[in-house]
Amino acid sequence: MLIAIDHGNKQLKTVHCPPFVSGLQQSSTRPFGRDVLEYQNNYYTLSARRIPYQKDKTSDERYFILTLFAIANEIEQAGVYTDAILPVELAVGLPPAHYGAQNQTFVRYFQRDGVTAFTYHGKPYRICIRSAACFPQAYAAAATMLADLIPVPKALILDIGGFTADYLQLKYGRADLSTCGSLENGVIQLYNRIRSRANAEYDILLDEGDVDTLLRGDAAGYTSSMVQLAEQEAQDFIHDLFGTLREYQFDLRTGTVLFMGGGAILLRKQIEQSGSVGTALFLDEINANAKGYEYLAKLMRSGGEAG
Repeated sequence: MLIAIDHGNKQLKTVHCPPFVSGLQQSSTRPFGRDVLEYQNNYYTLSARRIPYQKDKTSDERYFILTLFAIANEIEQAGVYTDAILPVELAVGLPPAHYGAQNQTFVRYFQRDGVTAFTYHGKPYRICIRSAACFPQAYAAAATMLADLIPVPKALILDIGGFTADYLQLKYGRADLSTCGSLENGVIQLYNRIRSRANAEYDILLDEGDVDTLLRGDAAGYTSSMVQLAEQEAQDFIHDLFGTLREYQFDLRTGTVLFMGGGAILLRKQIEQSGSVGTALFLDEINANAKGYEYLAKLMRSGGEAG
């Protein structure tokens, strides 16, 4: 079974299931509830408090445990659960700037010898991760719509995620690897700015869920000053991001810019109001990278060219 997973700093996304926060709670005794995963004599539940940013997600086992949650959810969603050994192929990805240095380590992190056994929702799982393929973020998401980008002389893909904003330039649909990278300008920075100002100026404690709600325009339960603060910081954040790209010699007023990622979805209004983008396209799918990984993995499996 092929399962594609986007291991975001803020959320994990798969192709067929809702995303979940990249947060994990571990216990040596079974906690209350149904959504408990048991692995190697420890119990794990998902948490709304995400794991702090890790440039190298293979430094401990937490992202592997989160991967087991994602695999189990995809198996249940597909209706192919079995208590027999189930072979799994993984398709995963990394930011373009980290891809060259980390992709082999990332692949080895998931490929475990033998059978990986765990229980979830009270059912035993036995999976064998027999292969893992790794692809560059942003390009993977755009790959599903390359037919629309091939006629475009110059297109910049901008994937605004949790901790990074990944960019990659395409020329007539082909990746220009001399113009790709990752900026530490993800929306987690914006969350921290809004939360810090709210605490300093109004003595109000906001969590990231509050910030999401404010930026989506749901003002119920919040003062007008809170809404204004969030919108001002969001516009400043986009201005700063575009200014950084300008320093990297990208003029967003020329060519086409394809925006994707949870940050771009959340901040679409600010992007459109910035006046800094000539032709803007939006890929409004939170799991666009996961779909891209699946598409490229199938392409490789059939002997096609994946990039």
